[in-house]
Parts: sequence; structure tokens; C-alpha cells
Amino acid sequence: QVQLVESGGGLVQAGGSLRLSCAASARTFSNYGMAWFSNYAMAWFRQAPGQEREFVASISWNGGNTYYADSVKGRFTISRDNAKNAVYLQMNSLKPEDTAVYSCAASGSFRGGQIRDPRGYEYWGQGTQVTVSS
Repeated sequence: QVQLVESGGGLVQAGGSLRLSCAASARTFSNYGMAWFSNYAMAWFRQAPGQEREFVASISWNGGNTYYADSVKGRFTISRDNAKNAVYLQMNSLKPEDTAVYSCAASGSFRGGQIRDPRGYEYWGQGTQVTVSS
């Protein structure tokens, strides 16, 4: 079982930047080798009040492939550090419509990272609030 903890959210003015981090840990170490984190594709989703959860970005197990929602393409960058068991989301040129709770997710079933459906991700963090003021 994988535990995910997000950090880095906050309040920022429109046009500003934030960097979200997601730290991953394996609850059952006996079931994982040293490179267990590379067994998972990772993604960021967001959910604004009264709206459905929305795909933001995803990254393959080795970082070789990344995918973005059209609404964030060119402004957000997803990356991962398998040595640190972490995934990041650099968010630039933030807009008020980016305001949401951002959650990271892990998929062991689709390591390529191409899945945008939240049902394709087995593990989720609790989320971090991002608020962009106009």
C-alpha cells in the first residue's frame, strides 16, 4: 500500500507561481524493492467546490512521458524524482480558475501515465488547497 502526502499549496495572486510536492511512501516495505516508486505512474488532479475531479497532469513511471490537460498546458510542469519517491507540479501564470484542491495519485496498473480517468489510480493523497486571487 502506498501513502501520498501533498504540500506546497497556498494563496497566490493571479500571474504568480506555486510548486506542489507529493511525497510517497510504501506502507509494507517487505513487499517492495528499493525502486518500488518506479512501479507507479503519477498524476495530479484537482477539484473545485461543486465541481467534479479534473485531470491536471500525469507522468510515466520513468518520467519519460508527460501528459497535460489543455487548460494547463504551457503553464504547468509535472516532474518526478524516483530517488526521492516524489512528484512535483510547477504551476506558473496561475489564474483564478486554477483555484481548487490539488491531489496526487498513483497508478500501478497504467505505468505509462496516459490515463486521465481518476478510476485508473489506486492511491490518493488528501490534497492541498491552491487559491488564486484576482
